[in-house]
Amino acid sequence: QVQLVESGGGLVQAGGSLTLSCAASASAFSLYHMAWYRQAPGKQRDLVASIARDGSIDYADFAEGRFTISRDNSKNTVYLQMHSLKPEDTAVYYCNARHFRFAMSNYWGQGTQVTVSS
Repeated sequence: QVQLVESGGGLVQAGGSLTLSCAASASAFSLYHMAWYRQAPGKQRDLVASIARDGSIDYADFAEGRFTISRDNSKNTVYLQMHSLKPEDTAVYYCNARHFRFAMSNYWGQGTQVTVSS
């Protein structure tokens, strides 16, 4: 079982920045692909960015150029730096961990709220 704890959410004005962190309890953190998702009220949960165990990265179109995902395997932590935030970025942001070999080993954090005011 892997526990994920997100932090760093909050209220920010449009154009501002936030950095989210996700600390994982996994003893073999480096074996997990990590990702950030977000879910706005009444909408589906969407992928924001992912970083594989080999460091390869993918971004959703809306995140490209504004968001940066990174991981520190020595700290069992994945980060999401968000810049130039827009009101439409308002959502609950979730951290996800998926084992690189065992897809059923898939875990979610409790989420952290990001609110961008106009």
